[in-house]
Amino acid sequence: MVSLAEKMAANMDMSAFSKADELKRRLWFTILALIVFRLGTFIPLPGIDPQILSEVFSRHSGGILGMFNMFSGGALSRMTIFALNIFPYISASIILQLGQSVIPSLAALKKEGEAGHRKITHYTKMLTVLITVIQGYGIAVGLESMSGQTGVSAVVIPSFVFRFTTIISLVGGTMFVVWLGDQITSRGVGNGSSLIITVGIIANIPSALAQTFELGRIGSMSLGVIAMLLVMALALIYVIVFVERAQRKIIIQYPKRQMGMRMMSAESSHLPLKINPTGVIPPIFASSLLLLPITVANMSAQSGPSWVQTLSQWLGHGQPLYLALYAFLIVFFSFFYTAVVFNPEDTADNLKKHGGFVAGIRPGKNTAEYLDYVITRLTVVGAAYLTTLCILPELLISKLSVPFVLGGTTLLIVVQVTMDFVTQVQSHLIAYQYEGLLKKAALVNKKRK
Repeated sequence: MVSLAEKMAANMDMSAFSKADELKRRLWFTILALIVFRLGTFIPLPGIDPQILSEVFSRHSGGILGMFNMFSGGALSRMTIFALNIFPYISASIILQLGQSVIPSLAALKKEGEAGHRKITHYTKMLTVLITVIQGYGIAVGLESMSGQTGVSAVVIPSFVFRFTTIISLVGGTMFVVWLGDQITSRGVGNGSSLIITVGIIANIPSALAQTFELGRIGSMSLGVIAMLLVMALALIYVIVFVERAQRKIIIQYPKRQMGMRMMSAESSHLPLKINPTGVIPPIFASSLLLLPITVANMSAQSGPSWVQTLSQWLGHGQPLYLALYAFLIVFFSFFYTAVVFNPEDTADNLKKHGGFVAGIRPGKNTAEYLDYVITRLTVVGAAYLTTLCILPELLISKLSVPFVLGGTTLLIVVQVTMDFVTQVQSHLIAYQYEGLLKKAALVNKKRK
């Protein structure tokens, strides 16, 4: 039964939401922006025969292209202007973040604060255009080499004009998606890039479930297997929620200190460290980096040399090479992104400046070494959790021909982004409630005076 305190908290949230006009505007902006994105996934590239394209793509839907099509919300199978989604921007972000660890000039920009951040963002978008041009050219060449069972090409008139228009359309569509994601982040609720990817996945859930039940209806898959998959999906959701909320709390002690004429007593707090500090970043980054070589290899396999066809087979969904690369990239980005978002030395210095210390650990260098030890162990657990969550369901999906939506990677992204979205909505509500309390307190003080 729901307790009285929970009912009161729910009523307070509902009353606060009914009066939070700013939050309503942000939510409506987010919804409308995501609707615009979904509409863009149905605007096709010029010069493509849709029937031949659908026939060709159906032969590759069970491969790795099916997974990227799922991330793009079906835009890749329809070859629309949003076919590449936001992945070129993610790839550019990865390259520049890696560059900050190697190139001194980029590392110096990172330390310049807001001005340096704007320059890095500008360089990221310029690199996004370059990556999109390369991927767009690969897609155009691959489309020209595609043909249906009757031998008719998927491109109506293969020529330089088609390649040029394809590149321009994909660059324009990708940069619009990047701009739309930035607008959602600044003027809406939640992280725009993550929400765009999540909406693409959610849009495929009804068709994926229908496809799974259709396999059961025609006898290609038993009802027991379908029930096992649904139970597995629910179990994965429970595990994701449990792990993403789990924390390793480090107790921080603050000694007695004098503030003015008052002596403050000793206090204790805690430093929360998540078991999976990187969230959904490693799987998204790994998928983004695998997109370019896999797309080119799959689309060039029909007319390319024999080694391209062999590489395309090795990079097929569920193949050992693909799984090994995917697992390696997940582990790599788990450690890399943890090093980016958490600096033990800076955290130890901040604790020392404010008089805080970890019980039994000397402030300064020893504290930094202890925090580095703890975060390394947590990253190992988080990397193992992400790798297991993303690889094992992929094996089942490749063996049973189940839609990609039921995989661990997609469930992780959807659940994690949904949790972050709900947390941000609650933060806006709490901020609004505090603002209302401060206004009431000011009015009471005025009346007393």
